[in-house]
Amino acid sequence: MKNKMILFAKRSPKFSLACITVLIAVSDRSGFAQDSKWLIGLAHVMITPDEPVRMSGYASRTQSSQGVASDLFAKALAIEDATGNRGLIITSDVIGFSASFAESTCQLISAKTGLQRNQILLNSSHTHTGPVLGLKAEDFDFEGEQLVATIAYSRGLQGKLVDVAAESLSQLKPAKLSWGVGVATFAMNRREFTPNGVILGFNPRGHVDRSVPILRIDSPEGELRGVLFGAACHNTTPASNPLQISGDFAGYAQQIIERTHPGAQAMFMQGCAGDANPHPRGTEELSQLHGLTLGDEVMRVLKTKLQSVTGPLQTSLFNIDLPLQPPPSREELTQLAGRSGSWRRFVMDKMLKTLDAGKELPMHYSTSFAIWQFGQDLTLVGLPGEVVVDYVSMLEERLGQQRLWIAAYCNDVFGYLPSARVLKEGGYETRGLYSGGVGFFSPQAQDVVVERIGEEADRLGRKP
Repeated sequence: MKNKMILFAKRSPKFSLACITVLIAVSDRSGFAQDSKWLIGLAHVMITPDEPVRMSGYASRTQSSQGVASDLFAKALAIEDATGNRGLIITSDVIGFSASFAESTCQLISAKTGLQRNQILLNSSHTHTGPVLGLKAEDFDFEGEQLVATIAYSRGLQGKLVDVAAESLSQLKPAKLSWGVGVATFAMNRREFTPNGVILGFNPRGHVDRSVPILRIDSPEGELRGVLFGAACHNTTPASNPLQISGDFAGYAQQIIERTHPGAQAMFMQGCAGDANPHPRGTEELSQLHGLTLGDEVMRVLKTKLQSVTGPLQTSLFNIDLPLQPPPSREELTQLAGRSGSWRRFVMDKMLKTLDAGKELPMHYSTSFAIWQFGQDLTLVGLPGEVVVDYVSMLEERLGQQRLWIAAYCNDVFGYLPSARVLKEGGYETRGLYSGGVGFFSPQAQDVVVERIGEEADRLGRKP
């Protein structure tokens, strides 16, 4: 088998990571090894901006980036089962993809690889120290050099995502899959209750999903080739106005795993982190500390006895019409906008502009959900948006707790997806749609989501 050597350097002032030589084997299509259940292909590409760019995640930050604390990457995992069913997962160190960005990217991937849309799952780490994304000038409220740089970067990123997808499919080789679960100790509920309502703070008694699901990828000989792992926590560790590009704790966790296991690819998949922040937070050094903690936990679980994952693989992508709250009248909107915080006023201003354009305010927001069923061994649920933790317990109740991986920030990051409880309590996570639509979610949205996902899981043959 012919090998192609790729030498790359990882940049991190605190970890002082040395250059690592990674051997990536050219695809071996001679068939499955006797004890292998899968063909797996892995690929990665650096997506660090080459020049200063506008950063995403904090509206008050209007300056362009100033330097790089750690590089950003997009990584692809191509999967083929024994019957030829395929799937592709792309993870990325970015804030999140809008529906328009994700769908146009998947169309390009489909055209180049032949994959169907339901076979492609995009996930973003939701780092708040990465670039703003968008393909059209009307997507932004800034202009000039920042706008030009943002669109150029976004178009370049889209091309890199297509290329890394194709490369992973060209690297398919026999492999074995297994999975287990660890614990993320630094995730903290951020919905702090005060006499003046719920604020963004920290709530030690609040619920968070501290699970760290792990999918291990081995060669037929048992050599670690890669690991896909998750956590449910905002990548918001540095201060609220950081200007250095960084993958935050998710990026550092991937680095420490790859440094410890040269030649293996580590990929991070974000979970239901809508109301969870790292704790403590405030510096890049804490990002590295949380990354080390998470990376060490992943590597600890890798040493334990994991559950084998067999096929066949079924990949499903389906739309759900999420109900929105009945829209107020123009007069009510005007009054409410004047009394609301800036994050709700933004949505209300969008609603007023919609009415000014002679359009009706929508009653639903349609977005895509995904389920990947790995035989009877594992169910991966891919939720769009910034999903609050309540959906974990609701989906566990509907689907069963065993053999279940719940990810969020998949495909369409339109805004927060709150539960009925969160909507009743109020707070930042009730801010409504900030991308792709306009309006505020109804409390009934949670029931629609859980029931539709349950129906699809039943159809795919999941057994609790």
